[in-house]
Amino acid sequence: MQQPTEMTTLSQVLEKLRQKGVESEIKLNADKQMASEKLGKTYQPEDLLLFQTFRFEGDSDPGDNSVLYIVEDTQGKISYILDAYGAYSDHEGPEFDDFIKKIPTEDRKDQELFV
Repeated sequence: MQQPTEMTTLSQVLEKLRQKGVESEIKLNADKQMASEKLGKTYQPEDLLLFQTFRFEGDSDPGDNSVLYIVEDTQGKISYILDAYGAYSDHEGPEFDDFIKKIPTEDRKDQELFV
């Protein structure tokens, strides 16, 4: 069995997700709805389950601060939500933060997404 390698950058984690077939990003669209263009779906918080979070902090550039949320929808499709945080957040208004706070969570430390 192959040993997992340490992933320390956002690009490393996104590449590992891509290798596992996770290529659907859920974003806040112009209508203030959380949607996946790739899947052609819009979501409510209760349509998703948040099971893993990665936080990245740049060593010298606060603009590198981001959070990657790994979610599963009610049909079992895994997607991700990416957000810069702090002063560099991409979102105006409370819609994004309110949505994220309402997603049910489940701890899956033993899940095999990255094995």
